[in-house]
Amino acid sequence: MSTATSSPLSYALSDEHELIRSTVRDFAEGVVAPVAEELDHKGQFPYDIVKGMADLGIMGITIPEEFGGAGGDTLSYAIAVEELARVDSSVSITMCAHHSLGTLPIYYFGTDEQKAEWLPALASGEKLHAFGLTEPGAGSDAGAARTTARREGDEWVINGSKIFITNAGTDITFGVTVTAVTGEDAKGRPAISTILIPNGTPGYEISAPMKKMGWHASDTRELSFNDVRVPASNLIGPEGKGFTQFLKILDGGRIGVASLGLGLAQGAFEQALKYAQERNQFGKPIAGFQSIAFALADLAADLEAARLLTYKAAWEKDQGLDFTQTAAIAKLKTGILAREAANLNVQVHGGYGFMDEYAASRFYRDAKILEIGEGTNEVQRMVIARGIGIKLH
Repeated sequence: MSTATSSPLSYALSDEHELIRSTVRDFAEGVVAPVAEELDHKGQFPYDIVKGMADLGIMGITIPEEFGGAGGDTLSYAIAVEELARVDSSVSITMCAHHSLGTLPIYYFGTDEQKAEWLPALASGEKLHAFGLTEPGAGSDAGAARTTARREGDEWVINGSKIFITNAGTDITFGVTVTAVTGEDAKGRPAISTILIPNGTPGYEISAPMKKMGWHASDTRELSFNDVRVPASNLIGPEGKGFTQFLKILDGGRIGVASLGLGLAQGAFEQALKYAQERNQFGKPIAGFQSIAFALADLAADLEAARLLTYKAAWEKDQGLDFTQTAAIAKLKTGILAREAANLNVQVHGGYGFMDEYAASRFYRDAKILEIGEGTNEVQRMVIARGIGIKLH
């Protein structure tokens, strides 16, 4: 896959972007959809599907080909995430978190030696990687991390814990990149660095899979570090620059989560529309009743607006522009839209929507996290408020 370009801004996708959409959609409908309900009910990680995504080249879709990736752009990534989430969010978040949180920090901030050693297996999808930021006492306030790393000779010694970490405990996980306090900056504030810890390192313990409301087929763990020792060369980027690094990662990650919300909302809309056209009440399809017709019309309009907003954020990133504000807006709006679309889908299905035999139930459960993960709605509003010049107290 060559790098797709999208400059100047055009409202028509390139042929390559359309090919990515059709390819991933065919995979999602043909491979993911038939097993999505079973994976959700069993809470089973989709190893075969991950291999299939690796074979498609989307596990490292924006990583250059020299490192085993596909060399695509951010818009390609957003489209791929959207099309997967249109069918199943567990599969989509597995790809999304591996790419934007697991692999990109190494590509953005790693040394040439680190990239050469670690990226090929990650970008190709042979291995998964995780990013450990959130802690039990430091969620939205990520700068309040208590995990520490102290330098002892040629090693870092890490102590602490992380929680709600995606892809950390699968059979094909390579490791986790964690944020840890490594000292103080010039103003006496905690200096945060990022350090890679391979799975299997002594002292690094991974919990059993966490029980979740949704995303049942994705891997979510709590991690603990008890005098975990890794080589000093596992430091990613300069010491003390971890805060700046994870802000950049979260900005880009919000494009991925916005695409998740967009895809889930699109899938919920299509399910509701199909059911409303098939379900008869009082001798007529319920889609023809004004209350349902107008609700679906409003959702169709909101989807078009959300797609333009999400794609704009991806386009701005590809152009090297400041995309922080657009990504925060996209993440906020698509998270809300996903919840509303999932709710409407259940409502249109009536009692059947409350049954787990229907995908409407799974979509409803999967939607809520999109207003929490990668920065809550409240955090997005803080980012947006600052972006429009408001000084928050």
